[in-house]
Amino acid sequence: MRLFLIILCLWLAELSHAQVTGKVFPDMPTETVDDKKVSLPGDTKGKYTLLGLAYSKKAEDELNTWFNPVFNKFIKKAGGLMEGMGYDVNVYFVPMFTGVNAAATGTAKRKALKNTDPQLLPYILFYKGELKSYKEALDFEKRDTPYFFVLDENGVIRFATSGAFSEDKLDQVEEAIDQ
Repeated sequence: MRLFLIILCLWLAELSHAQVTGKVFPDMPTETVDDKKVSLPGDTKGKYTLLGLAYSKKAEDELNTWFNPVFNKFIKKAGGLMEGMGYDVNVYFVPMFTGVNAAATGTAKRKALKNTDPQLLPYILFYKGELKSYKEALDFEKRDTPYFFVLDENGVIRFATSGAFSEDKLDQVEEAIDQ
């Protein structure tokens, strides 16, 4: 019975991700650590984009487990050339500050400047605002879980997953980008 419940939960999680696939990612105004405005997905159109979103401290901690593997796979440059497959994708990690926590955005930016590898800073965006419309449009179920989306050149969600980093999930992200 226990195995059945685990399988059912995994299946429902995948079904949830399938429900957002094929939808256009909703407009999301964000800012870089130095207050430059970036509009998602508008400013990313023209090439594939990987987005990681988190709206709680625990989810942000799991989001951080993706930083180095994603950086090494899709961003890292060696000798001026892209490593690996030569990916040309946008990659952004987006901590979301909503409700009462929206006031902490400035503090989070300063903390990121102080504690984050400078190579990673251009790939971190901050969202400050309401959460409800994103929860509905992107099927955010679990507060303490980060969510990841692969958007195509037009901002359409081609793949979605959630949770802490795993090689299997990274392989699925790579497959979605390679399509």
